[in-house]
Amino acid sequence: MNIIKRTTAIAAGFGLLLASAACGSDDEGGSGTGPLAGTTVTVGSKDFDEQLVLGQITKLALENAGAGVKDQTNLGGTNAARAALTAGEVDVYWEYTGTAWISFFQQTEPIADPKEQWQKVADKDLADNKLVWMTPAGFNNTYGIAYSADAAATLGNPKTISDLGTNTAAATLCVESEFSTRDDGLPGLQKKYGFEIPSGNVTVLDTGIVYTSTAKQDPCNFGEVFTTDGRIKALNLTVLEDDKAFFPLYNAAPVFRSEYYDANQAALKEIFDPIAAALTQDVMTELNKQVSVDGARPEQVAKQWLKDQSFLS
Repeated sequence: MNIIKRTTAIAAGFGLLLASAACGSDDEGGSGTGPLAGTTVTVGSKDFDEQLVLGQITKLALENAGAGVKDQTNLGGTNAARAALTAGEVDVYWEYTGTAWISFFQQTEPIADPKEQWQKVADKDLADNKLVWMTPAGFNNTYGIAYSADAAATLGNPKTISDLGTNTAAATLCVESEFSTRDDGLPGLQKKYGFEIPSGNVTVLDTGIVYTSTAKQDPCNFGEVFTTDGRIKALNLTVLEDDKAFFPLYNAAPVFRSEYYDANQAALKEIFDPIAAALTQDVMTELNKQVSVDGARPEQVAKQWLKDQSFLS
């Protein structure tokens, strides 16, 4: 899939998308005091729970530092969020190193070392697009293929993705729309592992429905998941080992347009470096669970976590 071409097309009409798709308001917030007082920044995010939490963490942290914040979170999928950033419609959202390396930059081989992966992505995006990748968080929200633990015996107790490929005729797979077409999704996965699940056995669903459908084994016995999603544990799903190391590392980082970052670098590092350090795999999984499973609002979860970590004054 040519992400860059699609991104360009989306950017052309993005003003309409922002007006209709964003769940936040265009009202400016901020206390008017603090290191970012007098600045205005627009915060975006993608449309799934983890991104909504990260977007609200960003919004609240910037407001706490005195910035006037326009909330444009919940923009849609990756292409929409990236288009908004490159077009200047938003100033920051959290992106994943693997997404940039594979989808934006069209690289075919992921880099196993997380620091090297981040550095190459950061260097290229700054040079090519004047976008600044801040220090990444410690969690890795990569893709996975999972099944209901209750169905283990029926499915032959698969342990690895290679095991999935031993009987593709019987395998049924639920995926969300991006995964069905992305180079780091199903097409690349099947190429890497050397098998192909019949198209009639693949069902494209909304992200949340993939989890529940996989747990119920209807209409699929395997499903695509995000490895920091709290629904994996809550629904008793088992994630197959990626034994050929296909999925890239997906460490998330705040990505700023350089115009805002360069003018406020010291303050932004003081705000976001400690936040990134505190967002471990276990922490992000728990925050996601509070939204996806417990039904809490992303803003509520973000605000409570920031308070618990003493990140809000």
